[in-house]
Amino acid sequence: MNKYLVGAENSNELTSMTAADLANKIHSREVSSVEVTQAHLDRIGDIDGDLHAFLHVGTEQALAAAEDVDKRIAAGDIPSALAGVPLALKDALTTTDAPTTAASKILEGYMSPYDATVTAKIRAAGIPILGKTNMDEFAMGSSTENSAFGPTKNPWDIERTPGGSGGGTSAAIASGEAPLGIGTDTGGSIRQPAALTNTVGVKPTYGTVSRYGLIACASSLDQVGPTARTVLDTALLHEVIAGHDKFDATSVDRPIAPVVAAAREGASGDLKGVRVGVVKQFDREGWQPGVLEAFHASVAQLKEQGAEVVEVDCPHFDDALAAYYLILPCEVSSNLARFDGMRYGLRVGDDGTRSADEVMALSRAEGFGPEVKRRIILGTYALSVGYYDAYYLQAQRVRTLIAQDFAQAYEKCDVLVAPTTPTTAFKLGEKVSDPMAMYNFDLCTLPLNLAGLCGMSVPAGLASDTQLPTGLQIMAPAFADDRLYRVGAAFEAGRG
Repeated sequence: MNKYLVGAENSNELTSMTAADLANKIHSREVSSVEVTQAHLDRIGDIDGDLHAFLHVGTEQALAAAEDVDKRIAAGDIPSALAGVPLALKDALTTTDAPTTAASKILEGYMSPYDATVTAKIRAAGIPILGKTNMDEFAMGSSTENSAFGPTKNPWDIERTPGGSGGGTSAAIASGEAPLGIGTDTGGSIRQPAALTNTVGVKPTYGTVSRYGLIACASSLDQVGPTARTVLDTALLHEVIAGHDKFDATSVDRPIAPVVAAAREGASGDLKGVRVGVVKQFDREGWQPGVLEAFHASVAQLKEQGAEVVEVDCPHFDDALAAYYLILPCEVSSNLARFDGMRYGLRVGDDGTRSADEVMALSRAEGFGPEVKRRIILGTYALSVGYYDAYYLQAQRVRTLIAQDFAQAYEKCDVLVAPTTPTTAFKLGEKVSDPMAMYNFDLCTLPLNLAGLCGMSVPAGLASDTQLPTGLQIMAPAFADDRLYRVGAAFEAGRG
């Protein structure tokens, strides 16, 4: 077996177990959180030199957190269903005890004075944080190759990408370096790496998980979400991080969807009464045959499990890519203005002879990578006088039409399904010089972000033509995140 995959011969049994099983053993005191955390730290030490899933490993902090939760459990205090189970955290969320860089040179070594709300919730739940994972710089990319600190490699084939922007988290989970992970999804950055690494990744409904302490890429699109190796594990983590936050102006004050109950219900495999819509625009010729074959087999399986399957037409999805790559750069242009070399982060040329404007220009020129610069320039142009109406406002109108397509589709069905990606994992370096080819890789995932809805990628088997993982994307209406988990868990159970 590939030595980088979970369950490989040289990996500890504890690094191959599900998070739910680990939690049960920890809470019954069959094994300690310290033992489980150390096993995963050892696994990181054994293989991460090759995979580069982590930018920072917090050995001392993780073990101290594990020791603390072991003491609480021994005293009869179990702070959450996942207490004691360690986790990998995407380096876009602030932490007070580890650097937060967003994989950018401009923030190299930056220590935040506060924890993100999601980070704080993880700590309160008694979940040790193993470290911060690699990503595309400021979450801009689809392959984790835009990281200022080097690419992450896919455990299935280390010559290939694990996807992006959250490839580090997904690679860590697929390789047994961590049983749980947190990612962020702006246009597919949780779901797409999950598909390429045979893991489960969820983008929750916009506003249901706090963005406070998340280094913003595009504020109207970004969403923090859970990832793991099973649907139930993902649901358990979703329940930990979700909920209203007064520090986040976009946070929605409403009850958390019953995602764990839905995952347990779906584990029966019964989908009778569930209406599933196949998105016509995402079942197209020209995509990798093995991916389409796996998708059609997945739809056939859903039918066998009792689901009613219908085709739905979402005509404005064909315009989603153009709208997304206008709205996102405009928000990037605004959000990244704060990285000016003055308040924090990299400062270049401050020798007493240059003006503040010159220092800002030099700092940004050296601190940002090519893809970040490209998006800042595109966004600044689109927002400039004379072009705002022609580009940004038009893109927002298309966004409204896409949301209407979703609304009409959900009148006919409970969930929508599509391939998560048009192809399996591509080779590192294959698309770096072709931005449009890279952008097209997110065709299936980004409409959901434009509409602010929820989606999941669940493993759909290996493509017959590459023997690499594929993903089934399940999409649901706003605040119906539990539907993802019921259908995803049933699909998972049906696959065995």
